[in-house]
Amino acid sequence: MQEIELKFLVPESRLKGLMRQARVKSSEVTQLAAHYYDTPDQQLAEAGIGLRIRKEGDAWVQTIKAGGDGIAARLEHNAVLDNEQVQAMLDNNTLMPDLTIYKNTSVSPALAEFKLKKLAKNLTRLYVTDVERTTRLLVGDSGANNHVEMAYDYGEIIHGNDDTQRDAIQEIEFELISGDIDFLFATAKTWCKRYKLCLSTVTKAERGGLLITEQQHSPAVHADLDQLNIDKKISMPAFVRAAVHNCLLQILPNSSAIVAGSEEDDHALQLYIGIVRLQAALQAFASYSDEINPDWLPILKQTATLLDEYRELAHLASHIEPNLQQHGAPTVNWATDMDALKITPKDAVSANDFQLTLLELIAFTMSDPSLEPQADQLAIDKLAKTLSKQQAKLGKAVQELQSKKDVGSNNINIESNDLKGDDLQSVDLDDSDLENVESKSDDIKNIDLDDNNAEHELYEQLTTLLYISEFATPLLDKKKSKKKKAKKESKRWLKYLAKAQKTLNKYHNHKMYQQRYQLKSKTDSSALYGAGWFAAMLVRDLKRTEKRLAKVTDSSVLR
Repeated sequence: MQEIELKFLVPESRLKGLMRQARVKSSEVTQLAAHYYDTPDQQLAEAGIGLRIRKEGDAWVQTIKAGGDGIAARLEHNAVLDNEQVQAMLDNNTLMPDLTIYKNTSVSPALAEFKLKKLAKNLTRLYVTDVERTTRLLVGDSGANNHVEMAYDYGEIIHGNDDTQRDAIQEIEFELISGDIDFLFATAKTWCKRYKLCLSTVTKAERGGLLITEQQHSPAVHADLDQLNIDKKISMPAFVRAAVHNCLLQILPNSSAIVAGSEEDDHALQLYIGIVRLQAALQAFASYSDEINPDWLPILKQTATLLDEYRELAHLASHIEPNLQQHGAPTVNWATDMDALKITPKDAVSANDFQLTLLELIAFTMSDPSLEPQADQLAIDKLAKTLSKQQAKLGKAVQELQSKKDVGSNNINIESNDLKGDDLQSVDLDDSDLENVESKSDDIKNIDLDDNNAEHELYEQLTTLLYISEFATPLLDKKKSKKKKAKKESKRWLKYLAKAQKTLNKYHNHKMYQQRYQLKSKTDSSALYGAGWFAAMLVRDLKRTEKRLAKVTDSSVLR
């Protein structure tokens, strides 16, 4: 069967109030002792599979979970075991799962890549959980068959071979037992608002895997277009849901890591990129669905801005400044600038309006596209027009910026305060550039730092075009008659876009660093070195940017 549930982390400040609502007279408290199994190199975890034997009250249950979309739905198979047999195996320390029970079940496809006999021999108990679960059944309005189980888990994950290694569990889940999925999301939103809950996609199995590998958080998740599930007959409403779903597969794991305490740059960066991709999809494909909420975009933009501001300064302090010092730059202290930013990535991601927006977006992807008025309209018939319109916007932005240059601007100042891509943190350090530092320091005041509207527009339009092209070109390839040629053309087009965006990213980063060092130099003359160095970099970056932009404006995926 498929379980549909939403999991949240509970902030300490809201725990007492939540527990008063969880532990009502009708609630039940159960001790859950679970043993989790995998191969020593975690082959099951790598395949997205969790396997456990758990004591639930007086019964022992073997459970396997697999095949989820990473958001709210997963395949689950439960088998009640013989208590006496389990106890005998426990007494002999030989308790192991029986994989033969999965033949001809709904989860058997998930195990198809494994040879079950070989897998069974290699299984070992990696970790256990000791959890007190408080459950309460939440029922909808009378007359409706809407039931959601709320389960609050409190306990520990314990290393299978070293019980001194433990990790605390404090989370709440809402699982749809019966009825309309809308009731699940409405219930979750109510609790999320009241107790400031934060969505988490991290399973107990994943946390156990992190414990035994001595990691705090899973690696950052990058965009994966291979998980974009579309075909040539997909409708407009279904297509935009697929695009949003693909963005959420990048956003949710990274936001989960941040609310759990990760301060790693890559989690913040990949979350930022995921949000930008989502913004592009919602803007460009807004007419594809009547269910898109216009309130989503302002909240997404606000969160991305807060993430970006903190991440830029953090990267400047932890990476750029040490690199410059290695090349002879005097020390510049950015601690006070960091302290002045009162909102951290965790604050931004934990904000209730962002968490509620994520919930609404998940609900949107799981809603039925066939119920919309546009359900009879194929996405493939609209995409060419959408891309053409976006390419025209990019062309106009290039022309406007070029006209500024032609009337006397010495710098194209390509920049965006809101949009960047994977190369955000790049910086090249070589001696040939450093030779020009002192000469370029005097030229800093000549760089225009005020009028960035045209530059922002250019970057925004290019970034939007890149991301919506990534969503659209697989579908457009299927429409063209000469398939191999079409794929080659699409690949070349996306390569042009990606390279142009990469150079714009680098230009933006170097200009941003130059501006920060220049501003810092008003109170600390040591910052003049960094300001001059990045001013020198901008000259080189500009030539590369113009060259790659020309390839984009001279080509099209639609030809």
